[in-house]
Amino acid sequence: MNILTWDELDDVDRAEAVRRGTAAAGPEVTVSVATILEQVRTGGDTAVRALTERFDGVAVADLTVSPAEVAAAVARLDPPLRAAISEAAGRIRAFHEAGMTQEYAVQTAPGVVCERVVRPIRTVGLYVPAGSAPLPSTALMLGVPARLAGCPEVVLITPPGPDGRADDAVLAAAAECGITRIHLAGGAQAVAALAYGTESVPRCDKIFGPGNAWVTEAKRQVSGAEGGPGIDLPAGPSEVVVIADTGADPEFVAADLLSQAEHGPDSQVLLLTDDADLAAAVVEQVAAQVEELPRADIARKALAGSRVVLTSDLEQAFEISNDYGPEHLILALREPREWLDRVQTAGSVFLGDWAPETLGDYCSGTNHVLPTAGAARWTGGVSVASFQIAMTVQHVTEEGLAEVGPCAVELSEAERLHAHQRAVTRRLARLAAP
Repeated sequence: MNILTWDELDDVDRAEAVRRGTAAAGPEVTVSVATILEQVRTGGDTAVRALTERFDGVAVADLTVSPAEVAAAVARLDPPLRAAISEAAGRIRAFHEAGMTQEYAVQTAPGVVCERVVRPIRTVGLYVPAGSAPLPSTALMLGVPARLAGCPEVVLITPPGPDGRADDAVLAAAAECGITRIHLAGGAQAVAALAYGTESVPRCDKIFGPGNAWVTEAKRQVSGAEGGPGIDLPAGPSEVVVIADTGADPEFVAADLLSQAEHGPDSQVLLLTDDADLAAAVVEQVAAQVEELPRADIARKALAGSRVVLTSDLEQAFEISNDYGPEHLILALREPREWLDRVQTAGSVFLGDWAPETLGDYCSGTNHVLPTAGAARWTGGVSVASFQIAMTVQHVTEEGLAEVGPCAVELSEAERLHAHQRAVTRRLARLAAP
C-alpha cells in the first residue's frame, strides 16, 4: 500500500487516490452483462445451465434445490456452525424487528384522514454469492428481513460449487429463515433469471443481494428496463475506510483492512490518518499479516488499488471519507462517539478499537448488504422496509371536501390543470345544491 500526503496532491491526484478499481472495467462489463441478460431472457433454463457450465465449470441438470437436499445439507453441517447460524439470525432479527416501519393515520383537516399503510412486496429474489467464498451470512441478512416483512414468496438463488451443489451453510441459513424456494445459478445469469423468470425460477418484483461488478451491473440493467424489477441498492465489490488517530493499534487496523481486501481483487481499502508513524506501522503490519492469509493472492490484488492517506488533521479525514461515501467506516479513534456527528455518508459505522467490521458482516445484528461505489451518499443498507411498499390512503367526507377542496381549486388553477380542478368543483357544486 502506498502512503500519500493529501495536501501534496492536486485535484487529479486526489481523485485517483480514491478511485475505485471497478470504474475502469465499466464498458467491458456493461456489454458482457447485456449479452448474458438477453441470452437468459430468450433461452430460459437452457441458457442459465449453459452459462453456469461456461462460467462456473459445472453442469447442473436441475436448477431447483429440493427440500430433501436442504435437509441433507443441514444434517451434514457441523453443530457449532449450525448453532452460530441460529445465534446470528436471532441478533439480526432482534435488530431489524426494532426498526420496522409503523403504519399511521393523521386527520389533516376535519373530515380528511390520511394514512400510511405497509404491504410486503409479493415476490422477492435474494442473490447469495458463493464464488470464491460462499456467504451464508448474506442469506441471513436478506432472509431475516424478508420474512419479517411478510413477503409471500421469497426466492433464493446461489451459485453451485464444483460438485454441482449449493453450499451446505448457505442452505442451512436459508432453512433458518424459512426459505424453501432455492435455485442454482450465479453471476449475471442469476440476476437475469430472477428478473425475467425461467421455467424453474419465478419472475421477481425486486432483487436483492451483493456481488461482483457483473452482478451489480446486471441489477442496474434489469432495473432500468421497462417493467423491470426493483433492486435493493448498488452492492458491489466490498470497501472499507478506516479513520485512525494516534493511539490506534496498527495490528488491529491492518487486520481490518485485510478483512475487506480478501473479499475480492476489486475490493478497496483506505486508511486515513493524521499520524505518519501509525501509517508506516500499519503498512508494515499489512505486509506481514497478508502472508498468513489463505486468500493472500486475492488480498494482494485488492491492496494494489488501495491507499494510506496522511491528512493534516482528523477533520480533513472526515471530509475525504464523506466525499468517498464508504460502504464500511471504522473509527479507530480514542473518542469515536464524539466524532460520529462528523459522519455524513457511510453504509455502516464501527466505533472504536473493539468493533471490527467483521461483526457487522456476521452476527452483531446490523445488515451487511450495504451501498457501495459511493451510493452511501444517497441511500442506506437493506432493512425490513426494503422488502415493503408503503402506500398512502385517504378518506374524505363531505365536510372534508368542503374544507380542503377550495385549496385544491386554487392550486390547480395556478397549474392550469382544469380537469383536475373540475373533479373538485363538480363535487363542491353538488354539495352546494339545494
